[in-house]
Amino acid sequence: MDWKTKGHRITAVEEESAAWELGIEPGMYLVSVNGFPVEDVFDYRFRMADEECTVRIREENGEESEVQVHLETGEDFGLSFENGLMSSYRSCCNHCIFCFIDQMPPGMRETLYFKDDDSRLSFLQGNYVTLTNLSEHDLDRIIRYRMEPINISVHTTNPELRVRMLRNRFAGEALGKMKRLKDAGISMNAQIVLCKGWNDGEELERTIRDLTGYLPELKSVSVVPVGLSRFREGLEPLEPFTPAEAGRVIDCIEAWQKRIRDGLSKSCGSGAADEDADSVSLCHLVHASDEWYILAGRPLPEEERYDGFLQYENGVGMLRLLINETHSALEAYKKSFANGEFALPQSRSVTCVCGKLPAPYLTELLKEAEEAFPGCRARVLPIRNDYFGEGITVTGLLTGTDLIHQLSARLAGGEDLGEELLISSAMLRRGENVFLDDKTTEDVSSALGLPLRVVQDGGEALIRAVLGLPDSSDHDWQNYEVPDRDPGL
Repeated sequence: MDWKTKGHRITAVEEESAAWELGIEPGMYLVSVNGFPVEDVFDYRFRMADEECTVRIREENGEESEVQVHLETGEDFGLSFENGLMSSYRSCCNHCIFCFIDQMPPGMRETLYFKDDDSRLSFLQGNYVTLTNLSEHDLDRIIRYRMEPINISVHTTNPELRVRMLRNRFAGEALGKMKRLKDAGISMNAQIVLCKGWNDGEELERTIRDLTGYLPELKSVSVVPVGLSRFREGLEPLEPFTPAEAGRVIDCIEAWQKRIRDGLSKSCGSGAADEDADSVSLCHLVHASDEWYILAGRPLPEEERYDGFLQYENGVGMLRLLINETHSALEAYKKSFANGEFALPQSRSVTCVCGKLPAPYLTELLKEAEEAFPGCRARVLPIRNDYFGEGITVTGLLTGTDLIHQLSARLAGGEDLGEELLISSAMLRRGENVFLDDKTTEDVSSALGLPLRVVQDGGEALIRAVLGLPDSSDHDWQNYEVPDRDPGL
């Protein structure tokens, strides 16, 4: 689609909308708004925010005309386009030594091999970008449209090391764009994928120290261990971290948390408003993902140290939040049950499958659920990731194939998996019942002869699934589907 010469093809017009009343039809093209060409959805929404707009439309035969549009505040014009972004996704120009897409097996669906590095998706969907393909024009648009927060894959603030890790000769200088974003007051989050022998140790210390210079616009920094699948032939040799090394990473991060919190608390001064001072002094900035604590065998931090779970989608605080939410849900549902607000069957038995990483925590939570509701039997079965390799232990990278093979073997051995199988929504493609290997939930259910229930994020959803209660609400899904997503725990 060449939007510069042809415009954006309209695929649908909402009935009774302003566009429908003006006679605009699918197949026509949006050329401009108020004389400005429309590059993507941000230009479109920005220009159409005026109460009165002049919209140029091109018909399929090439004839153009202008229509005057009058919209109430918040009213949508009513057009849909071929692509929700109204533009092609921008692909990554790096060759990172830790890229997980390079470690995927052949034969998966084509979209999973696409590497996006698009700042617009950072704003819309929370994806992380490296800034290496961000032009001055892109920076201007981020600032003009306040596309924040921008999530940035920093990895290291050492320019030479960043060039080597991203294998892009512009990767070092690209970090200078963070200064431009900070000066414009654009809020940011950052992530560091830690690779043993590369950006850990003293380099991690340097990176965190440098990133403190982007406060207060920089809201959070996550540190996550590199994920290593069994498909790394021909790639840079990387090793997993040991429990002792994970402990040293945590020590580094927690020391910086205290230093940052104490420093910000002192800098607030007596002239700051109480609420502002409290907000600043509670900032820890840098956070270790849950994997570090599990690997090191250390207890998870308390909720207050996660700064509102800003890095939840990066696996920072997922388990702490699940634990807290599940405890709250158990207390609430025990009271509701005692008050006769809902009824339960005399007996119910379910099996919850997950990756090896969260299995011990889920096991403890479901034991508490069994104690609270004696008629319920809820067990946890960790699934070994044969598809990507045993080194991958998160739930979101489990496949339907592994579920079928391992659970079928248990059933063949006479094991009772209960009346329903519970799986996390993190295993599925966003908005669909499809696993990474293109198996569907129906495929798994049919192969096992068991009903399968998809459990959304959160402790309440988990408890409702265990008790056999219907989902409490429908869940909206993003319209900007891209293959790069957080695998979840």
